[in-house]
Amino acid sequence: MYLIKTPWLLKKLYPNFVWDGPNNPRCIYLTFDDGPIPIVTPFVLNILKRYNAKATFFCIGDNVRKHPDIFEQVKNDGHAIGNHTFNHLKGWDTDDKVYFDNFLQADELLDTKLFRPPYGRMKKSQLKLLQEAKPGVKAIMWNILSADFDVNITPEKCLNNILKNTRGGDIVLFHDSLKAKERMEYALPRAMEVWSKEGYEFKSLD
Repeated sequence: MYLIKTPWLLKKLYPNFVWDGPNNPRCIYLTFDDGPIPIVTPFVLNILKRYNAKATFFCIGDNVRKHPDIFEQVKNDGHAIGNHTFNHLKGWDTDDKVYFDNFLQADELLDTKLFRPPYGRMKKSQLKLLQEAKPGVKAIMWNILSADFDVNITPEKCLNNILKNTRGGDIVLFHDSLKAKERMEYALPRAMEVWSKEGYEFKSLD
C-alpha cells in the first residue's frame, strides 16, 4: 500500500523530514533512488540533458563502489548527490548502530548532507544519530511517488500517476534501478516533455 501524493498529515507527523522542494511554483524537483547502475542511470542522464535539467540522485554506496565511472558522470553533469545508505537498509527493521554505520560507510564515498532513507522508513533516533555525526544532514522525502518500482502497474499508469498529481514545487521520486526500468523509461521523458511545454524547469535540491 502506498500513496502517490504525500498527505499533509504525514508531513505534520514527521516535521523533521523535508517533504517539499523550495517554494518555486515554476519548478519541479526530480529525484532518483538506488543507482548508479549501468544502462538505467545513463538513460536518465541523457533525458535530463535533453531538457537542460538538474536532478538529485540518492545513491546506494555499494552501487557507487561497483560503478564509479557512472557516479562520476552524474557529478560531472552537475546533478546533486544524496546518501541512500550503503546497502539500502530499511530503518524500521535495523538496529540504530548498524544503520548509522551503514550511513557512514556510504558517506565516505558520497560526502553529502542530503539523505533519503530507503523505503522512506527510518526511526527518529536514527535521524538524530546521523545529524549529530554530520550536522546539517537533511532527510529528504518526496511529495509525489511515481510508483515506477511497482511491477504490477503499467508504464502508462506510472505516467498518469505523476502527470495527474504533480504541481510546481513538488519533489518527485523516480528510481534508476532495473526493477523500475520499464516504467521509469516510459514515464520520465513523456512527463518532462509535458512539463516543459507547460513552462516548468527542473532543478536539484542542493
